[in-house]
Amino acid sequence: MMNNSSVDKKVKERINELFAGVGSSQALFELKEELSTNIKEKVADFQSRGMDEQQSLQEAMISLGDLSELVEEMRQLGQNQAKQKVYSTRAAQISTIGIVVGVLLILFGGLVCTMLFFQTSETISAVGPLIFVVLGGAITTYSVLTRETKKCYGMNKIRATIYAAAVGTGLFGFFVSIMTYAGMGKIYTAIAPFMVFFMISVGVILYLILTEVDRKKENS
Repeated sequence: MMNNSSVDKKVKERINELFAGVGSSQALFELKEELSTNIKEKVADFQSRGMDEQQSLQEAMISLGDLSELVEEMRQLGQNQAKQKVYSTRAAQISTIGIVVGVLLILFGGLVCTMLFFQTSETISAVGPLIFVVLGGAITTYSVLTRETKKCYGMNKIRATIYAAAVGTGLFGFFVSIMTYAGMGKIYTAIAPFMVFFMISVGVILYLILTEVDRKKENS
């Protein structure tokens, strides 16, 4: 049975061999990460059937089929600076819009909550707008993680979505605990929901951090 570090190393080597000579790009990085995940899942499946280390990896690679057209497409993209710029620009625009919208939602929720806190005697009504902070926090997290920089590629969209959901879950737990305390006035009843959502959030984020892949660009 291969350990995880051995699987990661061997799969990375195979994928790098497959795309040898292909110019680096955000699209290529995302494709490599997707293929890496698929191969490791197949390796684990073949190993569970009793195959040894080398055989399971070989079968996983074969199961992907002929990737020559995909490799050629990535090679052409790597050589075409105009296409790369269009792809990166579009992704950057989406990320920028997401960050702006997310931050505005956070500000809106916080400011409306503050306004209502001084305007009404009903605390539970005043803290209601904090739900916008939850939504804004999740959107901002996703947009920041998927943003390509000069030194790093943007994170895989699926992984970034899980990160955003985890952050949103933690913020939602905080929101529910405040609502509970505002409605019942007892701190221990507010801690219970916060504890559940917070622990789920931390658990998911820790797993993602510990299984994170290197997103640094080769020339950085």
